[in-house]
Amino acid sequence: MQFLILTRAGFENFGPKTGLPGTMLYVNPALLSSEEISRLRNAGTEVRILPSAVDPHAAQEVRNAVRFIEEHGGGPIWVEHASPVAQESGAAVALQMQHGAGTDLVHKILHHRLAQEAGGLARWALRRARKPRSPDKPLLIIPYLGYGNPHRLALRGRVLLDEGFNSQGPEDSGWRNLVELYKRLESDQVAGARVRARFQGVEQDVVTDRGGYFSIEIVPAAPLASTGWHSVELQLTEPFSAGANPVHATAEVLAPPPTARFGVISDIDDTVLWTNVTNRLNMMLMLARSNAHTRKPFKGVAAFYRALRDGAGGNENNPFFYVSSSPWHLYPTLIEFLRVQDIPVGPLMLKELGLRKVFGSGRHHTHKLEQIENILRFYPQLQFILIGDSGEQDPEIYAEVVKRYPQAVRVIYIRNVNPDPSRIEALDRLIEEVRSTGAQLILAPDSEFAAAHAAAEGLIRPTDMAAVRSDKKEDESGARI
Repeated sequence: MQFLILTRAGFENFGPKTGLPGTMLYVNPALLSSEEISRLRNAGTEVRILPSAVDPHAAQEVRNAVRFIEEHGGGPIWVEHASPVAQESGAAVALQMQHGAGTDLVHKILHHRLAQEAGGLARWALRRARKPRSPDKPLLIIPYLGYGNPHRLALRGRVLLDEGFNSQGPEDSGWRNLVELYKRLESDQVAGARVRARFQGVEQDVVTDRGGYFSIEIVPAAPLASTGWHSVELQLTEPFSAGANPVHATAEVLAPPPTARFGVISDIDDTVLWTNVTNRLNMMLMLARSNAHTRKPFKGVAAFYRALRDGAGGNENNPFFYVSSSPWHLYPTLIEFLRVQDIPVGPLMLKELGLRKVFGSGRHHTHKLEQIENILRFYPQLQFILIGDSGEQDPEIYAEVVKRYPQAVRVIYIRNVNPDPSRIEALDRLIEEVRSTGAQLILAPDSEFAAAHAAAEGLIRPTDMAAVRSDKKEDESGARI
C-alpha cells in the first residue's frame, strides 16, 4: 500500500505510527523527525521523502506528486486531502484513495484473495515481489467456538502467521478499521501444521489443510458430568522453532444445559446486522469503514435474542448457533461484535474465503444446510428456532430443513428485507409448505413483531417485550453504540 502524507494532521490520521510491513509512505520534507522515520522503517514501512514540498491545498501540486509516486511504484495510492471546510481553516483532515475513493483497495484485496481456489490463499501483493516467509515469524492458533453433547465435542480452528492483530475500539478511524481488515484478509495460513488437542486426559492430533484449517472431534473418556462451556487445550506440535515457546491456545466448546427447552440457529448477514451480503464488494467496504464498536445490530435484535436465550422460564440458557456466509477471516470481528452488543454468544459456522465458496449461490445453500443438519444431529432431543432474512436463500434453506427434520423445527422467523412482489409470493408458498409440517414460518417486519409472536407461543416471557421495545427505540434514536 502507498500513502502520500503531506501534513502532521494527515500523519496523525494515518494511524499506524509504528509502521505496517509492506507499506510505502511518501512524505513532505521535514514532516517527520529522524526518530519517527527510523521507527517506521524498523517496523517494515518504507519511508520516502518527496523531492520538494507539496501544498495539500494546491490540486496541481498534489497531482504532480501522485504522478511521481506512480512512476516509482504501482498499485493504489492513498492521498491526504482536505475537505472544503478544512481548506478554509488550512487543515488537511483525511486520506482518500486516488482513482476510486477507497473501492479499488478493497476490490484488489478481494481480487487477489478470491482468485485463488478455496483454502489456497496466497499473500496479497500490490505490484511488489512476494517476500519469503520467515521461519522465525511467530505462529498463532485461532480456535473457533465449538459445540458438543455429553458424548462428543466438535471444534474448528486455524493456524496462521502472527500478523499482530489488534483489538479495535469506538474511537478507531476508518483507516485503522481498514488496516485490521487488510491484515485478516491477507493473513498467511500454515498448511500441514500439527495441532494436539487435550480434554480430560484424551489427546488427539490433527493436521491443518492447505488453508491452515483444522477440525477436531473428541470423544470424552466418560460422558460429560456438567454442561455449559468446556475448555479444550490446543498445542502446536509442528512446526516448532528451536528456542521458541510452545504455541498454545484454549478452545471453548458449548454443551447446552438440561434446562434448555430449544436451540436457536440464526443467520448473521442482514439478520443480526446489516452487511449487504448480496453485494460482496459493498460488504467489505462496510467492514472497512466500521468495527464491532461502531457497527450496530438491527433494531431490537439484541433484546429479542436475550429473551430467547432466557426463555419463558427466565433462566433456560437456550443455546445459540450462528450460520453465516461471511468468511472465517472475519470470525474474531463477528465474535467481538456479539459481545460488545450484548447479543448471546454461540458457535459460528462460517465459510472459507474462496471464489466459488464466497460468491457461488449454490455453495451458499449447501454450506448453510450442511451446518444446520450437523447441529440438529448433535442435539436430537432439542427443537430449534431458525432465524434469517428474505434477502438470499434463508427461507428456502429453512423450509428444506423442515422437510428433512419435521420434528426438529418449532418456528422460523424471517425478517422481510425484499419487498419485491414476486419474492413475497414465493414466501407465501413457503409459508404454506412449512405449515403443512406442523411448524410455522413467520414473515416479520422487525424484531418487535417476532418477539410478540414468540411471547404468544410461550417461547419468551411477555414481560421481555418491554425490553425489546426499549432496545428498538434506543437503536432508532442512535443512543446505542
